[in-house]
Amino acid sequence: MSLRERSPGRTAEDGEDAAGALAEPDGSDRCLSLLPWDRFSAWLHCVCVVGFDLELGQAVEVIYPPHSKLTDKEKTNICYLSFPDSNSGCLGDTQFCFRFRQSPGRKVSFCCFLDQLDRDLPVYLKKDPAYYYGYVYFRQVRDKSLKRGYFQKSLVLISKLPYVHLFRTMLKQIAPEYFEKSEAFLEAVCSDVDRWPPPIPGKILHLPVMGIIMKLRIPTYRDKPGTTPVVQNMHQADAQISMALPTVHEVDLFRCFCPVFFHIQMLWELVLLGEPLVVMAPSPSESSETVLALVSCISPLKYCSDFRPYFTIHDSEFKEYTTRTQAPPSVILGVTNPFFAKTLQHWPHIIRIGDLKLPGEVPKQVKVKKLKNLKTLDSKPGVYTSYKPYLNKDEEIVKQLQKGVQQKRPTEAQSVILRRYFLELTESFIIPLERYVASLMPLQKCISPWKSPPQLRQFSQDDFMKTLEKAGPQLTSGLKGDWIGLYRHFLKSPNFDGWFRSRQKEMTQKLEALHLEALCNENLVFWSQKHTEVETVDLVLKLKNKLLQADREHLPVKTDTLKKLQTHINDIILALPEDLQDILLKTGTT
Repeated sequence: MSLRERSPGRTAEDGEDAAGALAEPDGSDRCLSLLPWDRFSAWLHCVCVVGFDLELGQAVEVIYPPHSKLTDKEKTNICYLSFPDSNSGCLGDTQFCFRFRQSPGRKVSFCCFLDQLDRDLPVYLKKDPAYYYGYVYFRQVRDKSLKRGYFQKSLVLISKLPYVHLFRTMLKQIAPEYFEKSEAFLEAVCSDVDRWPPPIPGKILHLPVMGIIMKLRIPTYRDKPGTTPVVQNMHQADAQISMALPTVHEVDLFRCFCPVFFHIQMLWELVLLGEPLVVMAPSPSESSETVLALVSCISPLKYCSDFRPYFTIHDSEFKEYTTRTQAPPSVILGVTNPFFAKTLQHWPHIIRIGDLKLPGEVPKQVKVKKLKNLKTLDSKPGVYTSYKPYLNKDEEIVKQLQKGVQQKRPTEAQSVILRRYFLELTESFIIPLERYVASLMPLQKCISPWKSPPQLRQFSQDDFMKTLEKAGPQLTSGLKGDWIGLYRHFLKSPNFDGWFRSRQKEMTQKLEALHLEALCNENLVFWSQKHTEVETVDLVLKLKNKLLQADREHLPVKTDTLKKLQTHINDIILALPEDLQDILLKTGTT
């Protein structure tokens, strides 16, 4: 079975048709009933300006558009997460990102069509309804005219979308000019965003912002994992500058993993197993990029636990995540405050990184360090853990990347090699699970139109383990080691739970779709003539519920099948007495 993520909601053709309708200007307005700021809301929740007030400390100075809603708790989180810790000493301009919980009880607005687009995304790019991302451009420069002696301000984009590279690029273009021109410029930027097309996966999108056009493509679940269709630069006839983005979401993997070069395989295992991980870095820029790199290293699997690219002592989850009264949670934290060296020293796995500078020479072998040696944030870079990897070390990837450093291979090329390595490792691991779970699906001959759809067979750890002898990862990977132990550990992890729930839902929907098709292939009018009026009415109501379910759950059913079923329903109703016809025609979807 392909590891490519499938959309449980619709067939590929349906997805493309829907996306096409949304892409058309008239189709967009018809489908979305677009109002002012609806297009903006498809990409961003709001834009914030966070400044430093001598009396209040960090404070949100501007929220745009003005009608955007943030709770007091969300504003507090944004305030503290938008500035580097004072010890970071970030003079000049710094870019980073953070992630924070959405306050419970908030009403979600304008999500119907965004959910439709979300279904076409690879699973690792789907929005998490409980979290926002904050993309920050922070400026700190000396200014004698200010009491503090420094100008300190952050421009922050708040979004549900994990498109790190897109928003980083956008901020790089608009933030320096904003600091010069202030609010009128910000209003113009937001007006530009409100003219963007919807974020449709698989389409080449042109996003104009302040005289520059960003050209990009959002991946779809149909893309082959590890491939990125090339977006070519445009030749603009007018004065606008075109910028083709090679990715919307990827970070510079090689640059991020360089400080822990020799431990990439162990880190892959720790992320795969959902182990608690802390990244201690000198600045939010390094911490956020490294956390995002870690989360992406098990792609196309979705990392199902919480992760915070930049986490501070003021975060609303600080107590929850640093308590010693229970085991550390399954979460990846990026921190810069030296206080965390003491607060989190009970955590089992700590990555300490220095400045993310690309090496001019081959990195030297660094041993895994013992946790007791980690005293402060000034400790030497390295991985501090007592974890023993299940798999033997892959020396080939280390040699390949070392050779790249010696030959001054571009970092983009090194990242491509590293990303392919992680992808192949993840696929080798997950394909046996995919194959076994596919075998839990009942045979098509077991599906009867006159009975409820059959249930999936239960997942049995013992039965799965038995399949590994002949159909395990050894078919696609030459790596030796305790694969069985790795699987046993993985089956207890949040990542397995999230992956299996997704597969379970997908296969259950497939069974419902096959059941619908079986019903459509029956002569339902003939059946109704052989049964009582009560039984026929019951059948009509059940069929109508099936149609509602297909629409509500976005079952992978062809449009023709749904039309055929609707025709069956109409034909059955028309064969009934007129008083029943009136009642049934007013009930449900007909």
